[in-house]
Amino acid sequence: MSNEFMGKTAIISGAAGGIGLALAEALGKQGMNIVMGDIDIQALAVSRQLLLDKGVNVLACELDVTDFKQWQDVVARAKDTYGKIHMVINNAGVGGIPGKIEDTEHETWRWVMDVNVMGVLYGAQACVPAIKEHGEGGWIVNVASMAGMLGMPYAGAYCASKAAVVSMTESWAVELKSHNIHVSALCPAFVKTRIHESHRNRQPKYAVAQENRQDKKKLQAGANAATIAVESGIPAGVLAQRVLEALKSKQTYIYTHPNYRKVTSGRSQAIDNAFVDAQDSPVVGHLINEDIVTF
Repeated sequence: MSNEFMGKTAIISGAAGGIGLALAEALGKQGMNIVMGDIDIQALAVSRQLLLDKGVNVLACELDVTDFKQWQDVVARAKDTYGKIHMVINNAGVGGIPGKIEDTEHETWRWVMDVNVMGVLYGAQACVPAIKEHGEGGWIVNVASMAGMLGMPYAGAYCASKAAVVSMTESWAVELKSHNIHVSALCPAFVKTRIHESHRNRQPKYAVAQENRQDKKKLQAGANAATIAVESGIPAGVLAQRVLEALKSKQTYIYTHPNYRKVTSGRSQAIDNAFVDAQDSPVVGHLINEDIVTF
């Protein structure tokens, strides 16, 4: 059956498993050509064959999202194979290592920010020109998290990175609207993936010297807590169906867990209360009647 995705091409980072693979399968079933990118080439080969066996058109490419040149190579291969690119899903991400402010190594922060933030930027910069050039419009889906909507203790790097992804999405949604490129931030709560094991693919350039590592017991305790949380999550396939549903209705924020509305509502109320306090302030209250500057 014809639909808006039929015959179009999607590039998905982190597509060898979890959310990326589930989205690849769901979009493939809609008739899209799927370009799978992942740093884990062994898992990528297995997942590629899985989709091929299900009749999906698949191109698999090794991709470290922190390397812009690799992104450019993936785009070039996708265009050579399928002609046009219509969608990029910036899915690849890492969870970092839970820890106190003073205990989290700078290398861990760089790893999380480079993968979760710069990887999204590189994906957009590599793919947007290719989407613009055919003039048919398209989609950008940036995988953020509920953690991007409200910070969590001991997860500063992860929360900061996902908040950045939400903000980038909001900026690009306005910027690309005139090009008919719809931009969404996917903000799930816990999903059954292997993000709590993301250290398995930690690149050598982000290695931490052994003598500077946190106490192993603390690391293990954090890992155990993350495992319990992730394994309690929804199946990735359910998330993928929700993404399809939300893309068809052009949602900017794609939520998968309606029970978390109380969390964002509480944050919104706190922000509103802070504005009331500013309005009542003898120092800045007079600015209430000033024009709002927009771009």
